Amino acid sequence: MGNASAGRDRTAAARRATVALVVLVELLLLTAVLVATRRLPGAQPAAGADRGRVDIADVPEPGPEPAALPGAATGTYTWNCGHNAEGHRNSANVVASPGKVPPQLHAHEYVGNLSTDDDSTDASLAAARTTCDNGDQSTYFWPVLLVRGAGMDGHGQVRTPASVVLTFLGNPVAPVVAMPRFLRAAVGNARALTEPMLATSPTWTCSSTPRRRTDGYPRCPAGDQVLRVFEFPSCWDGRRLDSPDHRAHLVAPGPGGACPHATFPVPRLRMTVAYDVPAGADFVVDAFPDQNYDSRTDHAFFISIVPDRVMAQVVRCLNSGRTCSSET
Repeated sequence: MGNASAGRDRTAAARRATVALVVLVELLLLTAVLVATRRLPGAQPAAGADRGRVDIADVPEPGPEPAALPGAATGTYTWNCGHNAEGHRNSANVVASPGKVPPQLHAHEYVGNLSTDDDSTDASLAAARTTCDNGDQSTYFWPVLLVRGAGMDGHGQVRTPASVVLTFLGNPVAPVVAMPRFLRAAVGNARALTEPMLATSPTWTCSSTPRRRTDGYPRCPAGDQVLRVFEFPSCWDGRRLDSPDHRAHLVAPGPGGACPHATFPVPRLRMTVAYDVPAGADFVVDAFPDQNYDSRTDHAFFISIVPDRVMAQVVRCLNSGRTCSSET
C-alpha cells in the first residue's frame, strides 16, 4: 500500500506541475499579446513608434448597412454650431468631474454652449449663449488636436477644426423618443492605454474615404482633411440623466441596431470634426501624460440642452424618415 500511495502522490504532483506549466505558458502568451497591442497597463511604445498610424488605403470599407425595419427611425437632422472660432478651450470636464478645478493635464475643445467651465451647473448652462444656429445650448467637447514638428516644443500646437458637423440619426429597428434635457453622454476612454474598458470608441478617417474607419491615426491622401468621428451611444434607460461611470444610463445599440432590454432609442449623435493638417505632419490628440498620445484615448462628451421645440422637431424628422437641417 505504501508503494501505491507514493505512486499516487507522484502522479498528483506531476499533474500539478503540468497545470502550473500550462498556466505559465498562457500567461506569457497573454502578456506578449497585450504588449504587442499596447494594452498592458504602463506599457510604453518603442522609441520613435508611429503611435498607431494607419494608411487609410489599407482600411477596408464596411459592408452595407442592414435594411431598416418597418416603422424604424431612418431620418437625419443636421445643425451648425460652428467650429470653435472663438477659441473656447479649457481642461474642465463638467460630465466626468463637475465642480472640480482640474490640473492642466489636457485641454478640451468646445462648440455649442459658450460658458462651459469647471464651475458650470445645469442652471448656468441653461442661461448661457450658444454658437448653435438653432438655439441649442448643449455643450459638446473633445480633446484638442496637436500638430508636432520641427521647431515646436514637445507638446505641439493646437489645430483648430476646419469644420464640425453635428448630426442626429435614428434607429434601424424602432422609432426614437425625445432625449431629455441635461442628459449626459460619453464616448471613448481617456485612459484606454493603461485602463482598458468596454466602451464605444471614436474612429478616424479621411475626407475622400469617409466609410473607411480606424482607431489609429490615419495617413490621408494629399489634399484630404483628417476626420475624427464620434458616434455616441443612443439607448437610454428612461430614468437617469447620468450614472456613476457616465455610461451605464446611455449605452450603445446591439450589432443590428436594437437597444438592450429596458432601454429606449433616443436620437443618436454623430460628431464629425475635420482638420486641415499639413501633409506628413505628426498630429496627436492631447492626452493624460501617461497615455503617450495614443489614438485610442480619444473621447468626447456632451450635455444635451436642446430646446424642447427643437427636440420635438428632431424626433418628428427622424421617425418620419426625412432629411432635415436647421436651415430648412
